[in-house]
Amino acid sequence: MPAESFRSVPAGAPSRRGAPAPLPAQPAGAGAAPRPSGRRRYWVRLVPLLAALVLLARLPSFLRPLWNPDEGYLAVQARMLAAGGSLYETVVDRKPPLMPWLYQGAFALFGDDSLWPLRVLAVLAQVLTAVLLASLARRRWGDAAGRTAGVLYALVSIGLNPEDTQAASFGVFMLPATAAAVWSADRARWGTAGLMVAVAALTKQTGAAVLLPVLWLLWRHGVPAERPRALLRLAGAAAAPVVAAALLTDPRGFLFWTVTGSAGYASPDGSVLHVLARAAGNAGLLAAACAGLLVPLAAVLRRRADRAGAVTGDLWVWTASSVLAVATGFHFFGHYYLQLIPPLVLLGTAALRRLPRPWTRGAVLVSAASCLVFAGWGLLAPGGEPDHARRLAERVERRTDPADRVLFWGMHPEQYWFAGRMPATRYLTAGLLTNYSGGREDGRQVGPRHGVPGSWPVFRRELAANPPEVIVDDSRGKPYRPARVPDLRELLRERYEPVERVDGAVLYVLREDAPGGAGTPGGAGG
Repeated sequence: MPAESFRSVPAGAPSRRGAPAPLPAQPAGAGAAPRPSGRRRYWVRLVPLLAALVLLARLPSFLRPLWNPDEGYLAVQARMLAAGGSLYETVVDRKPPLMPWLYQGAFALFGDDSLWPLRVLAVLAQVLTAVLLASLARRRWGDAAGRTAGVLYALVSIGLNPEDTQAASFGVFMLPATAAAVWSADRARWGTAGLMVAVAALTKQTGAAVLLPVLWLLWRHGVPAERPRALLRLAGAAAAPVVAAALLTDPRGFLFWTVTGSAGYASPDGSVLHVLARAAGNAGLLAAACAGLLVPLAAVLRRRADRAGAVTGDLWVWTASSVLAVATGFHFFGHYYLQLIPPLVLLGTAALRRLPRPWTRGAVLVSAASCLVFAGWGLLAPGGEPDHARRLAERVERRTDPADRVLFWGMHPEQYWFAGRMPATRYLTAGLLTNYSGGREDGRQVGPRHGVPGSWPVFRRELAANPPEVIVDDSRGKPYRPARVPDLRELLRERYEPVERVDGAVLYVLREDAPGGAGTPGGAGG
């Protein structure tokens, strides 16, 4: 039977086999399914409110050309694909294909010099997530709970560093699919649930974690005799889009870049204290943003009489799977924590049902205050690295022609997009070639031999075939600086000369007396 077909029992009574405790009996009409006209009125009133709240919360996203390197990476990938590149062959990243395709489609329709269409789509993605959470809460706990869940999500959805929440990148676009997967499983629509799990995973690999609460719902609340068939529908619907994506790209490349080729990146080796500090900092930010949810949840969990019926097992499984997704890779970047917000909102909403009405008003007010703080942070925060990337790109643009290829040796692929120049290699960051990433500030496990397997022979061939007119060393003393990369160091020494320094980055131009080809520099390989 569907997960929500609960029989009325005394409030707080334990449910059979650990299923969510059913709702207490309500006055006639209070918990009954609304008539079609009432249902329409409910959503006609709620959806515009949620849209307005999400738009206001995300207004800062429209005030900058770019928020973080993920947006820059996707923008450059989209340009390379539009120029004839092939995903997972000549256009590569450790991410699934849906986001590069989304950026490519938006650029084809609206031009590739602005991310405003993606900003609009990000607003729509967050509105859809809020609506799905409202629908989940309303189905389980009534109209008021639906409104509470939707409004609270809209308010706390930006509760992290603005670079993580305001960007139109993987984490934001994964959330509607994860919410839709649980929403579908809640209604025993296993084919749709499997499809949404696939969409989430094809947006970002950790989106597949939502499969755990979906399986929990199938096992706990499905009719035993129908479970095998339901599981088959779920598995088939989840697998089909993934197989299709692999066939539409390059199957071997798809498997390598999205799964098997990321072992070094996902390793816990690195600056442990640096990583732990980032994990604690981002967890603290999210906890502060969600205080209006977490305080009521803690209050209910302390009261044994209310604890059993306040929350349901699938929500805890969803939360636990999201924690696992956040920890995957041991990097704990802020945007990883976005995956925690939907289940936390539902847990908080479930807890508020067991508390007096003033608690709900207080939760909304606290969440609104945190929303204002984080939105203000987004409006007032300094530009930081994106501003540096623009200054550097402007210097490169002056020294090159539009058809020239360039190489930015750094961690900011947006520099190619700002400069309007095509990269000289498929590897858009030095991290792919050296395994440098957040948390490896001490230089351990960083260097050519730690890069993506097989990347250095390809990199050498690309530079030999099309020597970049300009190479920018934007390492600024980091562990991947040319002094620690023999191939690049020798190439710069033999064929390039430094001409300018910008914010610590060094611009090198190809010498006029250099050979027509870059040759195959010697030194260590990958």
